[in-house]
Amino acid sequence: MKLYWAPQSRSLRVLWLLEEIGCACERQKFDLRAGTHRTPEFHAINPMEKVPALQDGETCVAESGAIFAYLVEKFPDANLAPPVGDPLRGRFWQWLFFASTNIEAAMTERRAEIKLPETAAGWGSAAKVVAVVEEQLSASPYILGENFSAADIMLATNLHFAIAFKLFEPRPVFDAYLDTCRARKAFHSAATIDAHG
Repeated sequence: MKLYWAPQSRSLRVLWLLEEIGCACERQKFDLRAGTHRTPEFHAINPMEKVPALQDGETCVAESGAIFAYLVEKFPDANLAPPVGDPLRGRFWQWLFFASTNIEAAMTERRAEIKLPETAAGWGSAAKVVAVVEEQLSASPYILGENFSAADIMLATNLHFAIAFKLFEPRPVFDAYLDTCRARKAFHSAATIDAHG
């Protein structure tokens, strides 16, 4: 298995997921500013030429949500998703993709100062996204309740960046949630890889 990644990018969340799984993985690091990812070889892996991207034998997967879905299916014993048949599995997929789509769209809304009617924006509004996440995390320590899952990795990394870039205002419930998630050993391992390659 090979991960194509770059420091200080969305790759952090896949590095974290791989550390939670305990999966040994070859890593191909790119310098995005220097454009080292703009090669015919990487274009064949991900035509968008974005990171992260994953190659597992003949299988190539790009887009963070798709990589997460692929990995939790491949490694069910890591217990990072409710098992097939568990009623929480639907909510798992909901929050995993909410974190990778609605939160990112809300961040873009704030950064670019986009003004759309809530009915025209797939994410509704940044204010609605923030309120929904706060409501959910106020009810339980993790997005699915008492158990940490891959959806928390996606959510925590996006919340971290949204707050760090001052796109979402800090809130006590977000601080507590991020502290809990960042206390995990796998997060520290991933952050070390991200910082030092």
